[in-house]
Amino acid sequence: MKQLKLAILLVAALSFGALYGKSSNTQVQRVGMVIGVKTDQLSAYEALHATSNPGVRDLLTKYNMHNFTIYIHQLDDGKYYLFGYYEYTGTDYQADMAKLAAEPRNQKWLSVTAPMQAPLAGEKAWAMMKEVYHND
Repeated sequence: MKQLKLAILLVAALSFGALYGKSSNTQVQRVGMVIGVKTDQLSAYEALHATSNPGVRDLLTKYNMHNFTIYIHQLDDGKYYLFGYYEYTGTDYQADMAKLAAEPRNQKWLSVTAPMQAPLAGEKAWAMMKEVYHND
């Protein structure tokens, strides 16, 4: 009986660590970005990102991008803006982003979505945002 309790405790501890623990060498990098979206493209943009359309979701995971989320909001200037957020869990952000950029399916996806977007002044695509606060 004592061995069974010990085995159950060991399995529970390992399960907890696998679900909630972080590897000592895993550093989550949170990324926020913003871009405008053309008003006449709102419905098409939302349709491309619908749950039923897989797009490039598997590529995001492949290159260590998790919890990728896009929000939309109309600001006082009357324009709509997208706010994107993801967590990068890899060890070489630049290399992973270069590999993702080289993926033909990602290039095709961007060729469809980019014309729907309106980059901020001085930007060619999404503007990267500076994190000022995070609550763990």
